[in-house]
Amino acid sequence: MNVDSLLKRALNFEFLSKEEGIYLYQNAATADLTYVANTLREIQVPHGRVTWQIDRNVNTTNVCIANCKFCNFFRRPGHEESYITDIETYKQKIEETFRYGGDQLLLQGGHHPDLGLEFYTKLFKQLKELYPTLKLHSLGPPEVAHIAKLEGLSHIEVLRALKQSGLDSLPGAGAEILNDRVRRLISKGKCGGQEWLDVMRAAHQINLPTSATMMFGHIETLEERFEHLVWIREVQHEKPADAYGFIAFIPWPFQDDGTLLKRLRGITNNVSSEEYIRMIALSRIMLPNIKNIQASWLTVGKKTAQLCLHAGANDFGSIMIEENVVSAAGAPHRFTSTSIQEAILEAGFQPQLRTQKYEFRALPQMEEQVINY
Repeated sequence: MNVDSLLKRALNFEFLSKEEGIYLYQNAATADLTYVANTLREIQVPHGRVTWQIDRNVNTTNVCIANCKFCNFFRRPGHEESYITDIETYKQKIEETFRYGGDQLLLQGGHHPDLGLEFYTKLFKQLKELYPTLKLHSLGPPEVAHIAKLEGLSHIEVLRALKQSGLDSLPGAGAEILNDRVRRLISKGKCGGQEWLDVMRAAHQINLPTSATMMFGHIETLEERFEHLVWIREVQHEKPADAYGFIAFIPWPFQDDGTLLKRLRGITNNVSSEEYIRMIALSRIMLPNIKNIQASWLTVGKKTAQLCLHAGANDFGSIMIEENVVSAAGAPHRFTSTSIQEAILEAGFQPQLRTQKYEFRALPQMEEQVINY
């Protein structure tokens, strides 16, 4: 293998193999990777703007039986701190989100053993009846797989019912690393990697927009990391021609603060800024059929995320009016509507507010968010 020839093939939007991706990771200079990734970004996203979003992550419940070893947020059934969010809380949070200019809720929770399909369809219908313009970017493949198991239904049956009840798009939550060796060690109670991919295939069949993620820098091997990218690319390649498929890919480093992985196994987040930037560039290179690559400012901070905009990323994600799960593992960074735009401008780009489908939104009249958590 040769670095120059591989990079030339990448510039032609060819699919590089797992082995070729690893070779580039191990042998290509950071400057060369970022140059190629930035060139691909300019071709795929010719408007040159950096998109961002205003939404809120609200947790339906913190009860979960998946027992992920990187999660500090969940509580076991019957725990004194366990809860299921009530409708009055949703109303307060949604109305506050609208005041801040947001248009979407990212609704996620845990694998609650008693919350099946009826719970979620009733909730989605009620929220849409109360707030018809609200977008629901909700659940994720592990939760869909959990509901399907509880109900004895197929993935596509569950997804159709959720879509008919108001689900607008499916997040790429719970991907972590898709290899089952890793999943058995860090998230044994969640669906396997192939089932995660199968849920996404089903979502694409009914043209439900999705995103894909990768949480790396814990116990995975380099081979498993690039295998993950290839599997995501394959599912995107299989989607119906008129389907949204994976609209975006979001990689982020493992957050270790207080997690069982750190306390019991000594696994810490050792992903440097340079490694993260290289993985952003390689995500763009390895995933030529996914248009939008998002830099995870929440986990890597402003300066590293800004550099990622010159390494293949074209999206800064959301200001996240509320986010509990990743923050509970030590992610300390915060943006407001003003500061996220300033950060994009500082990096040399024009900020553009967007929807989940990457449609441009005009800046609404809004209150500036006050960070108080």
